[in-house]
Amino acid sequence: MDKPALIKKIKAIESLTNAEKSDLIELLNNTKKYGLVWEDKPEDVERDLLTMLPVLQEVPERRILAKDLVQIPSQTEKSKPGDPTLFNQTESALAAKAPFPGGEEVGGEAFTAKPPNHILIEGDNLHALTALSFTHEGKIDVIYIDPPYNTGNKDFKYNDNFVDREDAYRHSKWLSFLHKRLLIAKRLLSEKGVIFISIDDNEQAQLKLLCDEIFDSNNFIDTIIWEKNDSPKMDSKLFSTKHDYILCYGKNILTLPIKPLIINSEEIVHYNKVDKDGNRYYIKPLRAMGGQGETREARPNLYYAMIAPDGTEVYPKRKDGTDGAWRWSKEKTLIEDERIEWTKGKKGYSPNFKIFAEKYSGRPPETIWYHHEVGSNRTSKSELNLILEETNLFNSPKPIALIKKIMKISGNKNSIVFDFFAGSGTTLHATILSNAEDRGSRQCILVTNNENNICEEVTYERNKRVIAGYTNAKGVQVPGLANNNLRYYKTGFVPSAKTEVNRRLLTSASTELLQIKEDCYIDITTLNGFDATKCGIYSNEKGKYLIVVYHSRQQNEVAEHLCDFIRSISDLSEKVRVYAFSPETETLAEDFYPVADKVNAVPLPDAIYNAYRATFKTLKLEKKVFSATSTESEDEHVAESESSSQSGLFEKEEE
Repeated sequence: MDKPALIKKIKAIESLTNAEKSDLIELLNNTKKYGLVWEDKPEDVERDLLTMLPVLQEVPERRILAKDLVQIPSQTEKSKPGDPTLFNQTESALAAKAPFPGGEEVGGEAFTAKPPNHILIEGDNLHALTALSFTHEGKIDVIYIDPPYNTGNKDFKYNDNFVDREDAYRHSKWLSFLHKRLLIAKRLLSEKGVIFISIDDNEQAQLKLLCDEIFDSNNFIDTIIWEKNDSPKMDSKLFSTKHDYILCYGKNILTLPIKPLIINSEEIVHYNKVDKDGNRYYIKPLRAMGGQGETREARPNLYYAMIAPDGTEVYPKRKDGTDGAWRWSKEKTLIEDERIEWTKGKKGYSPNFKIFAEKYSGRPPETIWYHHEVGSNRTSKSELNLILEETNLFNSPKPIALIKKIMKISGNKNSIVFDFFAGSGTTLHATILSNAEDRGSRQCILVTNNENNICEEVTYERNKRVIAGYTNAKGVQVPGLANNNLRYYKTGFVPSAKTEVNRRLLTSASTELLQIKEDCYIDITTLNGFDATKCGIYSNEKGKYLIVVYHSRQQNEVAEHLCDFIRSISDLSEKVRVYAFSPETETLAEDFYPVADKVNAVPLPDAIYNAYRATFKTLKLEKKVFSATSTESEDEHVAESESSSQSGLFEKEEE
């Protein structure tokens, strides 16, 4: 029986209540015929979202600004001559080339790039992801995460309890945990965005199926094998495992930015020909070779005559004399005629196509990454210990070169990079080094909790030293890569019930979210004569302005004065972003009508409510009901209709 007919029969059963019919229909609609099935397990941090909305609160004393930094001169390393460096270039060398605050001359040339504003968020990543769904939906270019592998060896906590191998819901808890976060991560990715996820054999198979469902199997790019161990484990009972996996998916595979890798000096020898302009290349036969695809029957549209230099017609013939196929269509041979090169053999002319070393950027990235190229577990621990001078601060950091390679092949110099399992902060460190090497302006956003003080003492402290300079474990003073700002935030909450008091509270707590959303942090409120309790004015010092108007009895008067201020701006590069406490867009538009051509006005807090509501619907939070205490009972998490939701954003607004 087909599904519509079965649903019709369920609705006709008089002995069932409407709620029972609804549950049966939902169960029918959600039952999979193929794919990954698990029992959704609720989280305490998810329960928080039923009554509270996350906001971000800056910790000003941990703010690091390029303009405030004083450079530390580099000293001679105390290591022995010939000691291997941890990076392709030492950070001392990179600091000598990197842009300094104020646009001083660096490396013989002036460079005045604006320091990127990197962000570190301390808090549960489900809460932080929700907040970022307002600030960064559709903006993230590259996501790299290294989630807990669920080994059963105290590496994964669920509701503050470690999940061990004997837990009957071990895999369901892990999948529930990651599923929610990946759903939001997908919303954050840009259309050209790519996500890389590290994993091992404990959950690799389940993660692949989960990502096929969330990102669509058509957007699966590949599985990378990373050689994490640089020597065998002699005490292994069976196999000595040398690798982990990195799953790679795109938001939309049709717009992927994956770039070929530049050819290195060893590989350049393969390009054994040089054209008249001095470009190196090698040739490959134009006839398709290997598999069913090389036959005329399989590719009839690729069987046609090409004209050789002597005027003869040449068809794609296989070695056994049967009809084959060309690699290119006839149209492409006409468009790329300059890439075709003919060679003459005993049987006449054969067409080939040229592959250039520089014009075509090199070879595509491959799926096996060796430790001598991107580092190993041993490398990553050495990197961290060299900076923090302590051992065992963090058990499983990733090598800097590994993350740098991910950014090199998947983003550009202006990418926004995101890691919501930040750990020791390698992703930000790699971002800073990549910017120093190619003078990029990548921005990095990190999220981690502060369990065992990891956020304060490892993630933050590591990158503070990288930016500001430090003395490493060998006693060498390493100059800071100072053209970077780092801002530290903690997740906070406001009640979600949409009362007038809570609307005002959310508006007053939205400033940091709006600064992050618009990348405007320079506070010029009091400088321009305004009361900071009634409004905030912020700039990026490059012609972009953000204005936040809070609720007050003088709100209309404040708006009038702001219109005068907006008229006076002389370096405006784009419309001013005005976010103001207002019941609707039309009312706000009237307040700023005199400067309507210079502003984009958005009412608060509805802009935040709308973003969070969309995220909660993605999580199906409006259909979830939680028990008063955390238990393993089946009653803890049941589906109900939207009308019975406990979520403040889905309740009827109070008068």
